[in-house]
Amino acid sequence: MKKIFLFCASIALVGTMNAQLTSKKGENYLPEAGDYAIGADASSMLSYFGNMLNGGTNTGFGMGFTNGATAITGKKFMTDKMAYRGMVRLGVGSTSVTTPNGANEDVVKTSYNNVTLGGGVEYRRGSTRLQGYYGAMAMVGLGGGKTSYEYGAGVVDGQTTETKAGSTFGLGVRAFVGAEYFVLPKISIGGEFGWGLGFSSTGASETTVQGAPVVTGGKSSSFGLDTDNNAFGVAPAAVLIHFHF
Repeated sequence: MKKIFLFCASIALVGTMNAQLTSKKGENYLPEAGDYAIGADASSMLSYFGNMLNGGTNTGFGMGFTNGATAITGKKFMTDKMAYRGMVRLGVGSTSVTTPNGANEDVVKTSYNNVTLGGGVEYRRGSTRLQGYYGAMAMVGLGGGKTSYEYGAGVVDGQTTETKAGSTFGLGVRAFVGAEYFVLPKISIGGEFGWGLGFSSTGASETTVQGAPVVTGGKSSSFGLDTDNNAFGVAPAAVLIHFHF
């Protein structure tokens, strides 16, 4: 009898929580037209609080990316039930290392570029704090890099003067379905599954050696049609958290 009472009480509590779509301060739990949202990997956060409750060791938590492409993801709600998705990574960098070499200095300069862009649309279902959603999106990625070598005493035959990584191009499309629960006003935790196809191609690398022909490396390409399109690196994190504002 006690077990039946506890079970019924639990169901009633969940039902009450789902029915309440505004907080005591009058804040809406669910996103509305005009809201923006940013996403993060919630796995480390959940592990942190889980360890805190059961006495486990904690090492702190951070906000991780929601995808293997390490792109920032976000949403713009056009209506209460429809949002546009976006993802972006614009990476450009360079490093210079100077090493003494007798009375001279040798310099190694490395540079890279990594760009990922994506967009799509998301539709939502549900009138409680538990929301389901589905949609589709497309992504494109570009990347490359090179390293140059400068010799203070002057370059001689046999010394490498430059290496170039093969340029990479990737393209993917993906359909997805997921669910999330709004634990606090405009803060949700959930997850999603997807299915799609992706293509990536990497050109030949090149190594330039003084006094020798340019050495060309091999090329590579890949194609995948699978759940979450792992080859393109767009599969979402295991657990997602979204902040709406």
